Amino acid sequence: MPRLLFSFLLKRVGLTVLVVQLALSVPVVLSYLLYQLPPAAVRGGLVIPALVGVTPTVAFVTLPMAVGVATALEFSRMASEGMIAVLYALRLSAWSICRPALSLAAGIVLLGYLLSNFLAPHYSSNMQDVLNIVRNSLNHRMLDAAHFYTFSAGGKTLYIERWITPDIAANLFLRQLSVEKMQEETITAARAEFRRNDAGVIVALSNGSIQTRSITSNEVRIANFDEYAMALPLQGSSSMPERGWRGVYELSAADFVANLSTARGDPRQYGEWMAEAAKRFGVPALAVAHTLLAMALTLTFGNITGRRGASGSLPIIAIPVAHIVYLVALESLLRISAWFALLLAGFLFLEIGLSVWIIARLNYSPRPTRYGPVATTPGYAAPAA
Repeated sequence: MPRLLFSFLLKRVGLTVLVVQLALSVPVVLSYLLYQLPPAAVRGGLVIPALVGVTPTVAFVTLPMAVGVATALEFSRMASEGMIAVLYALRLSAWSICRPALSLAAGIVLLGYLLSNFLAPHYSSNMQDVLNIVRNSLNHRMLDAAHFYTFSAGGKTLYIERWITPDIAANLFLRQLSVEKMQEETITAARAEFRRNDAGVIVALSNGSIQTRSITSNEVRIANFDEYAMALPLQGSSSMPERGWRGVYELSAADFVANLSTARGDPRQYGEWMAEAAKRFGVPALAVAHTLLAMALTLTFGNITGRRGASGSLPIIAIPVAHIVYLVALESLLRISAWFALLLAGFLFLEIGLSVWIIARLNYSPRPTRYGPVATTPGYAAPAA
């Protein structure tokens, strides 16, 4: 294929991939954030960290479907405009026509592995930190008035009567239990101002009292104060509250592979590890498989003469179906048994092998049959050479 034509087809398919990828990933990201985050997360400034945390994962999961659908759309357009027939008339083989899209798919596979093994695990911790804050109410701007909240495994109980501003509350009640000091403190204040620092939140209390009761005895002490400050284990300005766990999807590529020996000891963890492995190493490879399938179906069932065929939309439907079946299978079957990984690998190689066979049949043209010299009958002229 001439270099100019190769570059033209590569740019056309690449532009369509970009458009389809945005059309697929943006609604998925927004719907996921709307489902996971409450309206109060906007006040707490959690939307941007959640967006950064979930976008790389959605990107590498939807990229193979995007390149497959984009290839099907572009080849269907070329068939409807008669461009495929022109390329065949230029004595280009089916593999030559497919080469630009396959080159782009190979590059997208590398991009998918970069996203799935390095960027997505690194930034997915942001989303898990945000979910930890949302589920445990660790952002002071998400606290509702007239509700009791517990922190530090039940060691602190907080109650706010009403909010004056997003950072200033009226009539605060705080009960905290100190195991080190063997005492229980009950703090009340008429006014409380929440101030964020790098590591957490400092509460400046005004016009209140502290009631201290010893756990080992019945001794009770009460002290009034005008100004009092204390720290709370809430979200700081530059750091998230620490979590006591780390998911397998947050591990880098080297740590993820090293975690295999640990995961084998627990069937549930092993199933999650296998599902994550199929997602990291299998999903990016689907870009080549879906691209081959899209080209094979379009060149086979598409009408290259320029007329719209009844089965012209078959590739556009087949690519999302194949991709969704693979994702649903890896999320459900591998958690039951790791042996289903063989089924998923067989599905991937079947899609590639079937597509290669179809394109090879289109590319195959039998050689003309040669016949021997024609026998002549006396009295008839021999045919012209």
